[in-house]
Amino acid sequence: MYSYKHEPFTNFSLEDNQQAFKKALELVNSQLGKEYPLTIGGKKITTESKITSYNPANKEEIVGVVSKASKEIAEEAMQAALTAFESWKNVEPATRANVLFRAANIMRRRKHEFSAYLVKEAGKPWKEADADTAEAIDFLEFYARQMNQLSAGVPVQSRDGEFNQYNYIPLGVGVIISPFNFPLAIMAGTTVAAIVAGNSVLLKPANNTPVVAAKFVELMEEAGLPEGVLNFVPGSGAEIGDYLVDHPKTRFVSFTGSREVGCRIYERAAKVQPGQIWLKRVIAEMGGKDTVVVDKDADLELAATSIVYSAFGFSGQKCSAGSRAVIHEDVYDVVLEKAVALTKTLSLGNPEDVNTYMGPVIDKAAYDKIMSYIAVGKEEGRIAAGGNGDDSKGYFIEPTIVADVKEKDRLMQEEIFGPVVAFCKARDFDHMMTIANNTDYGLTGALISNNRAHIERARKEFHVGNLYFNRTCTGAIVGYQPFGGFNMSGTDSKAGGPDYLVLHMQAKTTSEMF
Repeated sequence: MYSYKHEPFTNFSLEDNQQAFKKALELVNSQLGKEYPLTIGGKKITTESKITSYNPANKEEIVGVVSKASKEIAEEAMQAALTAFESWKNVEPATRANVLFRAANIMRRRKHEFSAYLVKEAGKPWKEADADTAEAIDFLEFYARQMNQLSAGVPVQSRDGEFNQYNYIPLGVGVIISPFNFPLAIMAGTTVAAIVAGNSVLLKPANNTPVVAAKFVELMEEAGLPEGVLNFVPGSGAEIGDYLVDHPKTRFVSFTGSREVGCRIYERAAKVQPGQIWLKRVIAEMGGKDTVVVDKDADLELAATSIVYSAFGFSGQKCSAGSRAVIHEDVYDVVLEKAVALTKTLSLGNPEDVNTYMGPVIDKAAYDKIMSYIAVGKEEGRIAAGGNGDDSKGYFIEPTIVADVKEKDRLMQEEIFGPVVAFCKARDFDHMMTIANNTDYGLTGALISNNRAHIERARKEFHVGNLYFNRTCTGAIVGYQPFGGFNMSGTDSKAGGPDYLVLHMQAKTTSEMF
């Protein structure tokens, strides 16, 4: 494997780093309310219809106003991407990789600025924003190096008088539909994986976080990406999302978001449209209902911290978030007590403050949905910590523990995507594994245990794409823990893994006789 080391996180306990980040926040605050155009074939297009991006911690504050693409503009973008693909596919892989390396270096220099946009637009506290930006840099570096490795193809056997080769070529035009929760890392990672593999793309970011995507598009232009390779088309999912997924010239769709939308895309992409001469490829990551399992001989302090930090990092708005704690009945009360005590120490507030652990949820729809689940939790179990929300200024919900929930209750089965974790008792290890696997999802999971036999059993039986022992079930690092899940969590397309780029290419065998 090529040499690779992930981007370090910023130590905000150091005064110099705090001052540097505050300066970046000042810069971003001075840029609030700016307008951002579409980018189609290198042209900047301003439309009458706009998407207004609000700060979820201060819902009256406008982060930026982004032009909104129509079907007609989406078609223009498709034609621009098709034209650009004809030349971009022939650019040497090393040259394409160098664009990503340059982009990584630009982002590294402007790291705090990008993180500050994440604070303002996504409501991420400093550490979460910093990790998001670091992951984006990681994706740029990792996929560039991986493309260099794959450029020579894969060795195959040749016989006397025969020379065989196995090489990867690009697919075509891809549609990238990215989420609000990692609006830089996932948006950038899915976009540049497609681009470095030789494809051209249409990027439709989440409507909650289009400004950080617009800043990324500017960065890629600065890094030297040719016109038309990356086309920026924010807009309505029902209007342009469906149109582009259905388009006969769309070769692949890379989607991260909800199960409902992912299944809809998968179904629509399966239909062969008039004039379409391929089967579309779909790369989908669709969420989870992730479990932290606590064995009876576990380190109980570690168990409590693993549950709490898995559940409440970025207000639980991670597909990897631990939203279920399944605990052996012998240690259930102790772990619950420790988790409640730790949860009560977490600070909830404005993410612009360095001391804030947890900021708002993303918008009113999310706030209302999460509060409705907390109401369900009061019926299915009991509120052991949190349970309150305040949307008077921003969309703030306390980190909430719901105790004594049964294994088939809604709180144990349905993805909430907020700062709510359900606690459930288990009789023994067999029961733990049964509960761990009893959802429709299979993204992440964690086992806190000192029992080697149980760890090895879980390694085989715990059916998730990313399984962690004696740590949180969040925080996968590019190149270290390739990320993607089973079942309704998606297509198990392992982002930051050894075979992710190949999903954006097709293999071609050539055989020459002498």
